[in-house]
Amino acid sequence: MSDTPLVIDVVDNGGQWTHREWRMLRYLGVDTQIIDNMTPVSELRELDGLILSGGAARVGLTGELGNCGAYLELEIPILGICAGHQFMAGYYGGGAAEAPEPEFGAASIQLVNGGGKIFVGTPDSQIVWESHNDEVSAMPDGFFITASSSSCRVQGMENETGDRFGLQFHPEVNDSEYGQNMFQNFIEICREYRQAP
Repeated sequence: MSDTPLVIDVVDNGGQWTHREWRMLRYLGVDTQIIDNMTPVSELRELDGLILSGGAARVGLTGELGNCGAYLELEIPILGICAGHQFMAGYYGGGAAEAPEPEFGAASIQLVNGGGKIFVGTPDSQIVWESHNDEVSAMPDGFFITASSSSCRVQGMENETGDRFGLQFHPEVNDSEYGQNMFQNFIEICREYRQAP
């Protein structure tokens, strides 16, 4: 089992770059497929990890994202990107709302609290690609901020048990300087989880 490729699927929440997340995982040797966000949990494969993609939905205003709440009950590492990140915050008791300063295009972020597991091996200041009208407005209990920018306090977050991660920006887009590193770090987290007794 340990020699077989990791299985990490991508939940399609209607984002414009979902296929890029899938392609990045494939490039890094992961067994991956894109699944609709209404897929019942009973129809999921045996997964080592899951990515909740960005989405066109105004998650910060509606709080609705298919079956993503049910997926967050799974005992595997999960990475939420953009809308997936916002939904994760709300699901665990925090909140998301319309951003005072919506971000579109390249932006500079700074790591906070050491950056957590997703940012391992990346610099304290880096350029990422933003595309969001909403943002996390209240941190959920049991989570800490891993990255911030001048216009968005919660660019990244992680829970204290180290199996839930959120990124406001899009690491799958080429303009995010260290996006591939972030995917590789998530893959390693999933690998460690698989190997844990």
